Amino acid sequence: MYQMVQGNVAASPVNPKLKQTKQMRPLVGAGVLGMLLVLAAVVAWSYYTASLRKADLLKTELLDLNRDGFVIWNRPGGKIVFRMDFKSGALDLDSCSKDGKILSCTQSDAGKLNFFIQTVKPKETVMCYRVRWEEFSEREVEHAMSYKGAHWYGGAETSTQHWPILISGLQPPKPFLTSDIYSNRDAFGGILERYWLSSSATAIKINDSVPFHLGWNATEETLYFQARYQNTPYKPAPGQEPFPELSYRVCVGSDVTSIHKYMVRRYFNKPTKVPSENIFKYPIWSTWAIYKSGIDREKLLRYAENIKKNNFNCSHLELDDRYTTYYGDFEFDPVKFPNATEMFQKLRDDGFHVSLWTHPFINYNSSNFGVGIERGLFVREPTGQLPAMVRWWNGIGAILDFTNPAARDWYLSNLKDLKSKYGVASFKFDAGETSYLPEQFSTFTPLPDPSYFTRRYTEMAMPFYERAELRVGYQSQNISCLFRIIDRDSVWGFELGLKSLIPTVLTISILGYQFILPDMIGGNVYPNRTDGSGELPDRELYIRWLELSAFMPSMQFSIPPWHYDKEVIEIAQRFTALHETLVAPLVLELAGEVLDTGDPIIRPLWWIAPNDENAHIVDSQFLIGDTLMVAPVLEPGKQERDIYLPKGRWRSYKGEHFDKTPQLLTDYPIDLDEIAYFTWVS
Repeated sequence: MYQMVQGNVAASPVNPKLKQTKQMRPLVGAGVLGMLLVLAAVVAWSYYTASLRKADLLKTELLDLNRDGFVIWNRPGGKIVFRMDFKSGALDLDSCSKDGKILSCTQSDAGKLNFFIQTVKPKETVMCYRVRWEEFSEREVEHAMSYKGAHWYGGAETSTQHWPILISGLQPPKPFLTSDIYSNRDAFGGILERYWLSSSATAIKINDSVPFHLGWNATEETLYFQARYQNTPYKPAPGQEPFPELSYRVCVGSDVTSIHKYMVRRYFNKPTKVPSENIFKYPIWSTWAIYKSGIDREKLLRYAENIKKNNFNCSHLELDDRYTTYYGDFEFDPVKFPNATEMFQKLRDDGFHVSLWTHPFINYNSSNFGVGIERGLFVREPTGQLPAMVRWWNGIGAILDFTNPAARDWYLSNLKDLKSKYGVASFKFDAGETSYLPEQFSTFTPLPDPSYFTRRYTEMAMPFYERAELRVGYQSQNISCLFRIIDRDSVWGFELGLKSLIPTVLTISILGYQFILPDMIGGNVYPNRTDGSGELPDRELYIRWLELSAFMPSMQFSIPPWHYDKEVIEIAQRFTALHETLVAPLVLELAGEVLDTGDPIIRPLWWIAPNDENAHIVDSQFLIGDTLMVAPVLEPGKQERDIYLPKGRWRSYKGEHFDKTPQLLTDYPIDLDEIAYFTWVS
């Protein structure tokens, strides 16, 4: 082949080798490019398959882990029901490995750590995940749980209680410890547990070993779970480095009721005995709200006489503050209570069982203050040399160290002497919150978690369980006593008022405390915290409070009905009789079941309608067991209310039958002397 060119230049023959080389160049380039493409494909495939392996590695059952947190699905292809973000660090996923049911990682972006998630399937309908993040330094560990898209319950008694939990504002993590929420209304309450439950059938329980702090951000709908030892009352166990660990269990079930039943049976203490039948059947009469610390012999006997005169049951009389000369004494003030032995004999002859108020404080002016110093019975300042002085609502003194066997024995010995000498039936154990411990202190047995002090105090009530009363609880569900919610103000609202009763009782029921005393009917009539004359709660408020209390496990009067009028007396007589004949038998039946199951006596509506979104948010109705539903009037000036009937067949207290349910009854009429209740018709 020849190539023709223009011009006068003669054509020259072409070199065949040169021609072949030029023709090969495109082929070589194409080959190299092809090889590069193949190599790229191999690399991409390798990367893709490695990514698949990594993705598979970071999955465990229905949980997906990433560097910044994890999510849990309710079922394959279902919806996300739990989300936790890692706020204090991100995982280095290259350090993660999987061994059977355990997924572990050894590095975060901040350094070495011990992290693992272990999957446990305890039953067919429940999947649990044990999560642990342990630092090898003193830096805090913080995870953030989203509560979007679900309703949450549990945690702690609070001053403004809602059901489900209603969170507002921004709160940096603070120690999750028992506190007196009457005096500090932004604190966590005297009854608390590290346990939360959601309407999406998820539950989380923080481990006991965690130096646990709780915070929140309402805008982001997030709870902050933090572990730290720095600038906190938590202390590492003796010999342990102050390296924080955040560990918890998340369990997912088929519905909110079944997952709660599982958690209670698996992780909660349960009472071992049922208190006296009489404290469930008959009212407790307290001297506190009516007399405060001005009580004396004459007033007590007159109060008892009026109980009998007005035809109320006289089974239990509670002598509150103040019957001793000084706080910390264990003997009657001879001026206020002359011849106490004779007084107690008369009260017993009249049919009263009398209990006495007690507390953990020994004021400096009590003769027992010197005894406590000499025997080393008190909580001490950090060096352990001197007693740590505390201020409480009745002065300044020391606080007994219930981690010390000698202090426990001394305290119990004094209580038993009172019981033996005067025939005292039992005791009302007041206070016990860790907020009454000094900021810095030491105890006979070190307390890594200060709330263990609350637990030790509740144990003092065990010998007197049949009629004893406590207002605090931490891992104390096995203490077979009445647990009283904190003092109520004589007001209608959600801040320690009438509307707070049902949310508070439901909350502590979910936390495992079932023998509940809902405080005094009408509240405590504290100055500037009373709707009414100031001397008495508002009459309508008192009546509505009385009606609600009649459907609680136990009733407690202090402000007596006869301080109002004949109609109020008659309403009180009718509702105490209704409590005795209708409510108490059911409560006692359920109380026996509590010993085995731990299930609540007072239950939310979702207990029998776990998948009913409306039942998840009802905060002014409740169930006693599964068969009796109560809907009190909680608004002033109202003689009607809306009532939600879950699915089932219901019969009202008026005899009406409701078969087409679920159903909302709007403006259901309820007179001032009535409370709406419905029984389940099988």
